[in-house]
Amino acid sequence: MDIRPILTTLRRHKTAAALIVFEVALTCAIICNALFLIQTRIARLDRPSGMAEKELLALRISDISNGNETDALTRSDLAALRAIPGVRSATISNQVRYGDSAWNSGIGPKPSQQVETASVTTFFGDAQLLDTLGAKLVAGRNFSEDEIVDFNQRIKPDAPPIPVAIVTKALADKLFPGQDPLGRPFYNGGTDGIRIIGVIEHLLRPNELTGPAAADYSVIFPSRVDYNNGFYLIRVNDPAQRKQVLEAVGRTLSKNGSQRILDKDYGVLEEMADKFHRTDRSMVWLLGAVCVALLIVTALGIVGLASFWVQQRTKQIGVRRALGATRGQILRYFQTENFLLTGIGIVLGMVIAFAINLLLMKYYELPRLPVLYLPLGALSLWLLGQLAVYGPARRAAMVPPALATRAA
Repeated sequence: MDIRPILTTLRRHKTAAALIVFEVALTCAIICNALFLIQTRIARLDRPSGMAEKELLALRISDISNGNETDALTRSDLAALRAIPGVRSATISNQVRYGDSAWNSGIGPKPSQQVETASVTTFFGDAQLLDTLGAKLVAGRNFSEDEIVDFNQRIKPDAPPIPVAIVTKALADKLFPGQDPLGRPFYNGGTDGIRIIGVIEHLLRPNELTGPAAADYSVIFPSRVDYNNGFYLIRVNDPAQRKQVLEAVGRTLSKNGSQRILDKDYGVLEEMADKFHRTDRSMVWLLGAVCVALLIVTALGIVGLASFWVQQRTKQIGVRRALGATRGQILRYFQTENFLLTGIGIVLGMVIAFAINLLLMKYYELPRLPVLYLPLGALSLWLLGQLAVYGPARRAAMVPPALATRAA
């Protein structure tokens, strides 16, 4: 089809054509970035945490008596927790996924490294931590009991450096890409190497303030914190019995040390995860609603403008029909016109989409918008434009030539 008549007509209706182009461009830019954000949020929701979340309880307890025998009482607590019916295993760690704080550190594969290779989160735990969390050991071994040292002893000035650690696979690949990490040392800014003895599949950070790229950079050190500095983690045999076990855990801890207070913000880990991801789910629904609303508004704009143009060009359409133009040619004329307008808007929208993405990368640490989203967005808007213009174009094609000729 010769597009010169279409271009001539559009030049006579510059304002209306520009409005459609701008509307399509803005929709394209927002839709591409919104869909990308939706995909990243869904991927974050589906990402494995490395823990048996459905079977885990997490409790934090505070001492109001200023007691000094916290290490002994922690051991007593753990023995009592492990004896509760329905408890598979129990341990204590300095932090927990979905908690309100994180212990972070910078490490590298070389001693006295000036620039860290990775920012990691550091878990402290005993030999039961992996089984309690449900973490999967993919290489190496777990800690032995003689490697576990109480944290209060570990932080003394004359304490020896930490000799061994277990790391996540993502962190091992970051430190030693393409190499076997077992037996290799990493360094925490000093000259004392910490040897890797085990690699687990996943263990996500308590939170993601360091960004999604480092979410799975975790290290576990063989040290047992006391209850004032950590969280009790309890794994149950049957997820259906979590509430009953949680009540029993509360009674046991209160009985074992009466002058202590349980933090009510913790409990069933799955419920903590649900609360943690509430913002992500809300964002997915909100962005989805924005995308649908924008597409509807754009489609209505195309329908409205096409209907207006059909009404304004009734005589022109009638003349073309009288000169032998078929209904199919009239239909294709309006569809081609819409295709051109949508195409110009999409090209402009791609430029705006990249500009928006650069701002999101700069201020919100989001990854670069994949190029794949641009052709998908273009195809969707072209299809939307053709569907939206079909009704008005079909009405134009159905106008009888004689009636259209009299309509001036």
